[in-house]
Amino acid sequence: MARTGGSTYDLVILGGGAAAFAAAIRADELGFRSVMINSGLPMGGTCVNVGCIPSKFLLEAGNEYFYRQSPQFACNLPGTVRCDFPEAIANKDRMVQRLRRGNYQEVLEERKIEYVAASGRLLSARKVRAESRLFEGRNVLIATGSSPKIPPIDGLEQAGYLTNRTLMRRKERPEELLVLGGGPLGLEFAQMYAHFGSSVTVLESADRILPLEEPEVSAELTACLKREGIRIHVRSRVRAVRRLDGRIVCESTDGKGVIPCEADDILVATGVVPNTAGLALAETGVALTDRGFVQTDQHYRTNLSGIWAAGDVTGRLMLETVAAKEGALAASNSLNGEKRSIDYDLVPRAVFTNPQVASVGLTEAEYIRRGGACECRVIGMDRIPKALTVGDTRGVLKMVADSKSRRLVGVHIVSPLAADMIHAAAYALRGRLTVEDIIDTVHAFPTFSEAIKFAAESFYHDMNRMSCCIE
Repeated sequence: MARTGGSTYDLVILGGGAAAFAAAIRADELGFRSVMINSGLPMGGTCVNVGCIPSKFLLEAGNEYFYRQSPQFACNLPGTVRCDFPEAIANKDRMVQRLRRGNYQEVLEERKIEYVAASGRLLSARKVRAESRLFEGRNVLIATGSSPKIPPIDGLEQAGYLTNRTLMRRKERPEELLVLGGGPLGLEFAQMYAHFGSSVTVLESADRILPLEEPEVSAELTACLKREGIRIHVRSRVRAVRRLDGRIVCESTDGKGVIPCEADDILVATGVVPNTAGLALAETGVALTDRGFVQTDQHYRTNLSGIWAAGDVTGRLMLETVAAKEGALAASNSLNGEKRSIDYDLVPRAVFTNPQVASVGLTEAEYIRRGGACECRVIGMDRIPKALTVGDTRGVLKMVADSKSRRLVGVHIVSPLAADMIHAAAYALRGRLTVEDIIDTVHAFPTFSEAIKFAAESFYHDMNRMSCCIE
């Protein structure tokens, strides 16, 4: 369909985040006309407004403030360090505005992609109404993202709670913060505010924090966070939340007894729900999963011809990178007739605590569940020369390999630089490299990334009896 005026498009996109932008840009590159209809978060969606960008800014600001109070090297004497917390929030807001303008608004203007700030509602497989306008498209892409999930806990609504969205808007730092959820978001915010000076308690319902990661990863990060004074309770069952005399009182048990929990505020970080309200999906006949997310096939097609979906609203991996990739592929598939998808087993993921957590591929348990037989090795970062040199030996690396071919199927890291280290492992898995391939690759010395090679070497050697120049 040629670029023409009026309200007829090749692709009508519902949403304004990563998946929506990637789809619109791909459509523009392919020579097709698209429109983005967005009524949710400001332009750019979760990542730039209330997710990756602002949270990582505050995490790094908190890191600098916290760790400068206890320098790593004895030659650097500790001194008085002050933090202007309201200014940290103001700095975060200015950065978000700058990136929203430069990375999103100006991109639309340069590419002449139409953007409509309004609520969109499906009328049929190819028609969308937004306020008084009717948009007709050869294809429609649902990319409306997700929002924080609020569990049905007795008294929670009445007591009042915070989410990552509302907490980062507040210029007052709570003296005591209770965090519901020991997943990536909950742990990042727990450490962020602990570093700024809040007393923080984390309640996680599973047997360990980061329950989808390797047990060794969870155990190492638990130890690191507890050493910094963060209280962590697992197997927690929250029965009720009350606000008494201005304080949050949480009734919770952990199988052993009652967990006494009081705080100034409570942060809910217990997952997300899809943004599907008001889209008229049920009336249109768009199928949903049992969790309420938009159901698609591997090529991002819904059950209705002409309607596609990508990003968090589909309930796959809740990552900005995945949403953007899905959006671009959905645009290519819908407009060019391609049939491309993502191998989700090869997508790296990271938790930006300090130390960081990063993983790619399968865990030991998942590989076995799928019928594979594997060998695993775990090496502590205290064996890595660079970690010893800089005096930061926090962390572990677990390598999972097929027991017959010794092809890598998973790498899981806790390290101050884990999020950067994981890409070497991602390339290795994508290239189907073996343990021997890693050993035969000469690494730069000394680096944290050598931990990947040391883990590979540990399949054949006792690393406690090897020098740091092992080849």
